Amino acid sequence: MNVRPHQPVILGGDPSHTLIAGRGDVDIDLVLKAQDGDEEAFAALVPATAQRLVGVAYRILRDHAAAEDATQTALLAAWRALPRLRDPARFEAWTYRLVVNACHDQSRYQRLVALELDADRGDGSDDPVMQDTTSGVADRDWLDRAFRSLSIPHRVVVVLHHHSGIPLIEIARMLGVPEGTVRSRLHYALGALRAALIADNAPEAERAAS
Repeated sequence: MNVRPHQPVILGGDPSHTLIAGRGDVDIDLVLKAQDGDEEAFAALVPATAQRLVGVAYRILRDHAAAEDATQTALLAAWRALPRLRDPARFEAWTYRLVVNACHDQSRYQRLVALELDADRGDGSDDPVMQDTTSGVADRDWLDRAFRSLSIPHRVVVVLHHHSGIPLIEIARMLGVPEGTVRSRLHYALGALRAALIADNAPEAERAAS
């Protein structure tokens, strides 16, 4: 399969506005053919799959380039591991898990790069280019800042459940964790976002009261 690292498969458009393909619309016949090594069948699956995965990856990572890299990694992993997929009907759920794993790897890579830049440039406190990528940038809204402060596992549950509409029990199966763990992560994440909203609104309320 001619899907190579660093070869973009998402061409144009803004991942933040990418529509997540509806669940259950994967052509099983194409999956079966791809499992047998049919490159054309896999290539036919790529556009809709990539569109769905890059939307999820962007919402998790909050970075366009990182989302495309994670999607590319997930597609490569899908092609290589597809013959071992026991249930072709679970292709869509399986690719969600692959992109989540890729997002974990991409997040670790981003942190390493940030540490290397800090080491090369000092602490970066006087450099306007050096920004805190986890606690937010001045021109980001509060939700983006709050979401970036969550860990990747917490972001994943929020994105898959609230943006992709996947039931918690299905998310648990995708991630290979108990449903209670998924519920706990979702509860924590929503609580953190709610607390961030309250904290963000507090200064305005104080100014209004003064």
